[in-house]
Amino acid sequence: MPTDSARSRLAALARQHDLDKAVADRLSIFLEALRSDPLAPTSVTDPDAAVDAHVADSLAALDLAAVRAAGTLVDIGSGAGLPGIPLAAALPRAKTTLVESDFHKCTFLEATARRTGLENVEIACTRVEGWTATEGGVDVALARAIGPQSVVLEYAAPLLRAGGVLVDWRGTRVAEEEASSLRAAAELGLELREIRSVEPFAGARDHHLHVFEKVRPTPDRFPRRAGAARKRPLG
Repeated sequence: MPTDSARSRLAALARQHDLDKAVADRLSIFLEALRSDPLAPTSVTDPDAAVDAHVADSLAALDLAAVRAAGTLVDIGSGAGLPGIPLAAALPRAKTTLVESDFHKCTFLEATARRTGLENVEIACTRVEGWTATEGGVDVALARAIGPQSVVLEYAAPLLRAGGVLVDWRGTRVAEEEASSLRAAAELGLELREIRSVEPFAGARDHHLHVFEKVRPTPDRFPRRAGAARKRPLG
């Protein structure tokens, strides 16, 4: 099980975000899965480090009203379940889909969802371009460390309902990339609402949540076929 210090940190995060103790208990199980499962697709597996680098960083999105109010969440390119699993634990009434194309990562996600008892989580083992289960009906799309922002925007836009939002975790701000993203967003029916600087844990630097809202229908030509967004990015 995680160390006493990691469990203490989880309890502090639960208090900070006004979460039930059961959330901290489930996240403790999640940290243990990251530590002990050889399929865990992350290099940060030590619970004392992962509680901040993974859990606190994911829960930072709870400061956004749209995330707190979401009935449906989709975590694009979920990997180790980040940020989807911590947010699904924090928001048990939100149906959360973890979309991941890698079979081994999907195996880890399925085992971890069972292990943590998260009944509001389902795994979609497919490329996001081909996932249409709730196309055009998602409240909030989540993306953390999956590629250039213009690519993330193209993945997310077709999934969102009108008024739905994308929350994209980013590090240091890059003016050229942000300008390209604004052009891509306009083409996809999205508008930038805010870039929020966050400090999810002591000493965190250059952490930002980029929030885009779907304000117009996404053109029918999106999503493009698998791989096209990366090969020929918008913007």
